[in-house]
Amino acid sequence: MDVEFPVGTKFGVEKTSSNKKKGGKLASAMADEESNASGVTKAMLETSDRELARLFVEMFQPVGGDNISVVFSDDALQNMAGASWKGDPTASCRIMSVSRGKKRKSAIKGMGSIGGKKKKKQGFAAKMNEEFSDESSGPFKLPDDCEVAIFVAPTAKDLVKIKQICADVGMGTLIILLNTRLDLLDKSDETEEFFQQEFEKVFYLSVAPQETAPGCLMHRAYPTDWIVARKPKIGAPKTIATFETRPNEGDCEAAYDSIKVGDMEKGVENVLENVASWLN
Repeated sequence: MDVEFPVGTKFGVEKTSSNKKKGGKLASAMADEESNASGVTKAMLETSDRELARLFVEMFQPVGGDNISVVFSDDALQNMAGASWKGDPTASCRIMSVSRGKKRKSAIKGMGSIGGKKKKKQGFAAKMNEEFSDESSGPFKLPDDCEVAIFVAPTAKDLVKIKQICADVGMGTLIILLNTRLDLLDKSDETEEFFQQEFEKVFYLSVAPQETAPGCLMHRAYPTDWIVARKPKIGAPKTIATFETRPNEGDCEAAYDSIKVGDMEKGVENVLENVASWLN
């Protein structure tokens, strides 16, 4: 199962002063790409991913917290989630990280190498042995009784391990990917191909390619079709095309070119543009 929300979506799960600002939650994430690129910080991304994971943990509480594993990319993200969810009975789960402490170990090794002997170059076999024989914890694996595994914003390196986990657990464990952004991976990568073919995109909401379909969104909620919609300046988004499979850039361009804006909408938008020009 693959779930992807807009970058930096605010779900309002963690109560902070920023949640009180006007235009929060999903509305803030639906801004244009330029705004997102300049306005979303690393902390906001981490909070958004953590809040989404928290919602899924509560959703699956009926299976029992001991049977739910939430997996982050590193120890820091794991610890932040643990601190945020501590004492919340609706957030019962096992919080883990793929890194298994390797980040801290490598940092210590790096400090020790300053001014010391130069480390010998490792061959491929030695590197693989170091990767899969971490002396503190060994290769990452899910608990034997895990029924639901939620991987939060995994990296490309994490996906290699998740692919192996899928082979190990089979159909006995539900694997959920949250905000993986598979579209950003190398299209020639066999790992990317595996997740595209084996995982169902059960929810997707993001902007369409803005170069060819400006002001448009793409949405899918399983089991319905993919939707390309246009957000007018007044009112809710309007569906302009539907597709059985995920639309590519050419599909979005054709959908955008087919738009026929009504005279009423044109008039309203022209008035708004005039008013905006008076205020500038």
